[in-house]
Amino acid sequence: MPDATIPTIPALTPSDRIDGAVHDSRRHESAHKHVSGEAVYVDDIPEPAGLLHVYLGLSARARARVVSMDLDKVRAAPGVVAVLTAADVPGENDIGAVGLHDEPMFATTLVQHVGQPLFAVAAETRAQARRAATLAELVYEDLPAILSIAAARDGERKLVVAPMTLRIGDAAAALERAPHRVSGRLAVGGQEHFYLESQIAMAVPGEDEEVLVHVSTQHPSEVQHIVAHVLDVPDGAVTVEVRRMGGGFGGKETQANLFAACAALVAKKTGRAAKLRPDRDDDFQITGKRHDFEIDYTVGFDGDGRIDGVDMLFAARAGYAADLSGPVTDRALFHADNGYHYADARLESLPLKTNTVSNTAFRGFGGPQGVIAAERIIDEIAFALGKDPLEIRKRNFYGTTDRNVTPYHQTVENNILPELVAGLEGSCGYWERRAAIRAHNAGSRILRKGLALTPVKFGISFTATQFNQAGALVHVYTDGSVQVNHGGTEMGQGLYTKVAQVVAEEFQVDIAHVRPTATNTGKVPNTSATAASSGSDLNGKAAQNAARAIKERLVAFAANHWSVAPGEVVFQRNRVRVGEREMSFASLIRAAYMARVQLSATGFYKTPKIHWDRVAGRGTPFYYFAYGAACSEVTVDTLTGEYVVDRVDILHDCGRSLNPVIDKGQIEGGFVQGMGWLTTEELWWDAAGRLRTHAPSTYKIPACGDRPKIFNVHLLENAPNREDTIFRSKAVGEPPFMLGVSVLHALSDAVASVAGHRFCPRLDAPATPERVLATIGALRERARQAAPNQAGF
Repeated sequence: MPDATIPTIPALTPSDRIDGAVHDSRRHESAHKHVSGEAVYVDDIPEPAGLLHVYLGLSARARARVVSMDLDKVRAAPGVVAVLTAADVPGENDIGAVGLHDEPMFATTLVQHVGQPLFAVAAETRAQARRAATLAELVYEDLPAILSIAAARDGERKLVVAPMTLRIGDAAAALERAPHRVSGRLAVGGQEHFYLESQIAMAVPGEDEEVLVHVSTQHPSEVQHIVAHVLDVPDGAVTVEVRRMGGGFGGKETQANLFAACAALVAKKTGRAAKLRPDRDDDFQITGKRHDFEIDYTVGFDGDGRIDGVDMLFAARAGYAADLSGPVTDRALFHADNGYHYADARLESLPLKTNTVSNTAFRGFGGPQGVIAAERIIDEIAFALGKDPLEIRKRNFYGTTDRNVTPYHQTVENNILPELVAGLEGSCGYWERRAAIRAHNAGSRILRKGLALTPVKFGISFTATQFNQAGALVHVYTDGSVQVNHGGTEMGQGLYTKVAQVVAEEFQVDIAHVRPTATNTGKVPNTSATAASSGSDLNGKAAQNAARAIKERLVAFAANHWSVAPGEVVFQRNRVRVGEREMSFASLIRAAYMARVQLSATGFYKTPKIHWDRVAGRGTPFYYFAYGAACSEVTVDTLTGEYVVDRVDILHDCGRSLNPVIDKGQIEGGFVQGMGWLTTEELWWDAAGRLRTHAPSTYKIPACGDRPKIFNVHLLENAPNREDTIFRSKAVGEPPFMLGVSVLHALSDAVASVAGHRFCPRLDAPATPERVLATIGALRERARQAAPNQAGF
């Protein structure tokens, strides 16, 4: 939706336009290397002479005292060079996130989940280290373990961090006076990150206290800090480098700490380079997942379906240590409204301690669990009133001049969700397809179809305000080539490409002249994690700031050297016009160098306008909101519970996209990953606390055949960001993930048809075929009890 207050970028003719400018659909800078196998990941880096391979010895108990740990056979095994335990840590035996110091690198007298590391073996080969790790003789004294949310709620209710409550208005009074009220519980499963590149780190010892760590992480500065504390050295003695990751999805924000610190410890203890790459099964057992939740809700509403009051409790399985459970459960509350206005609401988190692995960040960071709760209460209202859920959604959207304050007291500005949903509703033919599906289901006893259109409103920024900052370093060399380095990490999402496009745009040079280099804590310090969908926003602005600093020096030099006004120095495609004179960009750079003009600059950016008071539950935690909507159609086999996704239509808001083809890829991938979370991906622990879905053989992510048969993805046009983001773009990493919620609700719609849409199916996630079939059976039984003389159920 155009706005005259936003500066417009004049259109360029094809001959003027640089190759790879912002807003171009430019392929990923490493795409050709990804498909050819030339892209270098940590395990592809040539191994230094004498490199040791490290393997971890893991706990076999969920909660137990370690009575004895005999490692003599491990030390005597062939090829073993060192065996390290907590006693060998010179600094702090802790790799916990956000400074809570509650997550030991190596357990000592108490183990708190199956798969918790107890020791590390370093050997000449990985096979030798792996075999040796199995020779440990451990004696445990088992202790009572709490493994599930239900057990944690029924017991002492130990929490890993303090809970948070958001309040607006008087929820209790609103619920009391509401004409209609519904209560229920929604169970939402967790999710394994399943990055293609497992956790991995290689440490190379340097002089004195120094160590270089190559690691697959989204947060190099935190890894630097953790390694320094474990080794008891200054942060500046540790250099962390990340060229690329083979996927992260939040699983490498804090979880890489263990692997980097352990490899660095071995390297410094032995004086030899060390690499730690766990088996996929061990990776599954050691690392945290998306938090699973049980969400209790009560909603009051009027006869038109407008929400009067909401009360929700979000109980999460946090695991044995805090990790990022505090901010994750906070963000679930921030998104428990999705795109809907709650005038009176009370939202509370409950991050429960359990004897399972510490759950962590995952794409959306708790937001998806909040969104799914909002969509469940919309469905409850629709079924209670006998209306189409889309009617109820539209009736409860935030307004533009009123009904626009969130439960955390931020005013929703520039709300385009109603228009976006209306656009998708028309373009996908929602109402015509709804009628056709009803007709199909009336004539089909076995194959039932379902349809759902769900929206997304997602807040962009870290809720920990201090993380909303970024640095960058730009060099221009005398041949006119440009190098850019920043604190963001590349995990396949195209961040390096987008930031290179920003720099190319600023200097008006083809992107082939701009080279992004590996993220390195020795170049750009104190960086934030590449998370919260903020990578392009933060690092793009920081790189722009650095490029503009150099550009200002070049303009001042050229104006003075050729005696023209600064305004007469104009950067064009690979050339610069100075008054009547025109020269190549490289020629200007060489002249500036000869005049001793500084051709390197650091850049910095911090997000404006945001602040947050967690205790009060008030503030402006988000700089802006990204919006989107998806309409999904499914077919369910009511005899088996199996289903297919027939068609998906998506309309998503990227502002003025920096790179439309990369953004479309993020939307498609995010949607499929979100669909997987809610359908096929099921985590299951047995009664002893052992994760049984611990490998590709037992954990089902969506495959190529699971993608929608018809998949229409469009970017919202003519809707630049109203805030001063990088070239008026919007974040696109996390918001599309929640578009997958439409598949769950389409399945729910299909299931509801077996009872004539008279009851809310309350289909929990993941909606595996088994769960779908069980829900169909329960719904049919409910229908029989409600109408025992009616046939056909």
